[in-house]
Amino acid sequence: MTVTFLDHSGFLVELPSVTLLFDWWKGALPPLPAGKPLLVCASHRHPDHFDPKIFTLDDGQREARFLLGKGIRLTDRNREKWGLSAETAARCQVLSGGETASPLPGVTVETLSSTDEGVAFLVTADGRTIFHAGDLNWWHWEGEAPGWNRNMEVDFKRYAEPLRGRAIDLAMLPLDPRLGEDGFRGPRYFLELAEIRRFLPMHQWGDFLFTNQFLSCYTSYSSRTVCVNRAGQTFTFEEESGA
Repeated sequence: MTVTFLDHSGFLVELPSVTLLFDWWKGALPPLPAGKPLLVCASHRHPDHFDPKIFTLDDGQREARFLLGKGIRLTDRNREKWGLSAETAARCQVLSGGETASPLPGVTVETLSSTDEGVAFLVTADGRTIFHAGDLNWWHWEGEAPGWNRNMEVDFKRYAEPLRGRAIDLAMLPLDPRLGEDGFRGPRYFLELAEIRRFLPMHQWGDFLFTNQFLSCYTSYSSRTVCVNRAGQTFTFEEESGA
């Protein structure tokens, strides 16, 4: 499994039989292998997660499918604005939380509701399970009313519950420096809830040193955390026993 960090929350994951693209809106996309099916996932409509340029990847060079989080609306107006052909629109599926889809042979996608907008994606393919949280996070903001932060905690834990005890080979989780140390809450909870073998931080707004701050507080996660330090960085993960 080869993973390229594109920027922000965008990742390209290359598996033997399928290529997965998550939340690409920024950063150079490596050449895509011709003939290998492509699954494009956009978690929600925020411009730091979704850009309609993803639809240009349906270029006839490979079989492409698009999974879109609820809120990315395929209205006639949007289809015209995005230059979306009827053929490409037919290859799109809009999902809410709690749904399961099989967009390509051998690929299963489960969605979780988000504490912001859209969904998170749990993808199983080639014997690997990959989780992209989108904006599903424990958004604890200093200055918000205590009741708001408490409701966020409750919702986050409820939405994340389907991951309890799940074996996940790779999880891309928000580690947002804007929250200060409260930004540690979400990834720490995910890492305790599921059996995550590798954790790739995202949604860091270019502040990659924030991962070091997280690991200085939670050294037990060091072996599972893969430090991202630049856009375009590539990682290769060998198959592990039990994967």
